[in-house]
Amino acid sequence: MKSDIRDEINKANVIPVNQEKLNDQNEEKIFLEGPHSRKWEFFFTLKILMEFIKGFRTLHFVGPCVTVFGSARFKEDHPFYEQARTLGGCLAKMGFTVMTGGGPGIMEAANRGAKEAGGESIGCNIILPMEQHPNPYLDKWVDFDYFFVRKVLLTKYSYAFVVMPGGLGTMDEFFEALTLIQTNKVKKFPVVLIGTEFHKHLIAHFEYMAKAGTIHPDDLKLFLFTDSIDEAIAHLEKYAIEGFGLKRRKKIKSWSILGE
Repeated sequence: MKSDIRDEINKANVIPVNQEKLNDQNEEKIFLEGPHSRKWEFFFTLKILMEFIKGFRTLHFVGPCVTVFGSARFKEDHPFYEQARTLGGCLAKMGFTVMTGGGPGIMEAANRGAKEAGGESIGCNIILPMEQHPNPYLDKWVDFDYFFVRKVLLTKYSYAFVVMPGGLGTMDEFFEALTLIQTNKVKKFPVVLIGTEFHKHLIAHFEYMAKAGTIHPDDLKLFLFTDSIDEAIAHLEKYAIEGFGLKRRKKIKSWSILGE
């Protein structure tokens, strides 16, 4: 069915899109070029809907999650990798499912720590031109074509967010989480930013924004800034587990016929 919709998108495009162009540009890029025919955009919308449904069914019973964000570029011998691995294990022992973007680096480390501790490890993997593959420490994962769908799923099932050192994607995810909390689009889930030296200039900019009046000084309280895994875990214990009254529950059996 997915290929049928893809064919309809190609046939419906008001601007002819040949196979060579489709190879060079993904559909998301084509969509963001500007208006296309009503039919093309209708079938493209159906594809997005199908990707959401696939994510909802696959992740429906993953349990309360903590999403860990961070760079895909840190190798196994990097201190941040080991720190994320320790974090993943601690989160699993608290009873959380550890969710990441499903790739290498910090994401792999957090998933690895969770799996080694006997917890559940989940990934929302983005399909990229450089072919990012799911890391080997995932119990379950979903592949996404669209960044915006993936970002919704990384948020939907989580009661907290931990941000490790990373690049533009990590900052995008960090600021989106803060914006959703600041604007009351989601509940006041705890956010932890780990890496005082790595993020010192970011914190200085937060303080500058508060001084300039572009954010409220209380917005600086939307996240904990620390190097300590123990302090991060205590923060999540207080504001996620106690704050939302979370309790361990018996695992619900999923139905494969529903795509779960």
